[in-house]
Amino acid sequence: MKIIVDTNILVSAIIRNNLPEDLILWLVEQTAVEWIATEAIVKEYIEVLQRKKFNLPAEIIEQWHYLLLDKIQLITTDVQVDFPRDRKDAKFLECALASKADVFVTGDKDFSEAQTLVATRIMTVAQFKAIFMI
Repeated sequence: MKIIVDTNILVSAIIRNNLPEDLILWLVEQTAVEWIATEAIVKEYIEVLQRKKFNLPAEIIEQWHYLLLDKIQLITTDVQVDFPRDRKDAKFLECALASKADVFVTGDKDFSEAQTLVATRIMTVAQFKAIFMI
């Protein structure tokens, strides 16, 4: 199974001890599951983790950076998606199309309109857990 994780899920997993953390831990432990991302997505992950408002120590950011590089299957994409709802989020839909990902996990309600653009199932963490993390 190929999974794309939205940045908001990753940040929630790191700064809170909750369901997104369970998802990330599950994801990195599964041998039959691929965490898919593009370089642009990984760059966004790191940039967001470095925001002052999260006040994450440099060591934590570095640990996550290495984990991401180790666990994520990087892909390239030449697909472009017009997602006017939030243009900076088009990279996730482009990744979904290029990788033929099975699931995109997000907490961003903007993506509710995107399901018609991709075959990838767009789900919340709770929906993903109910179906896959039994």
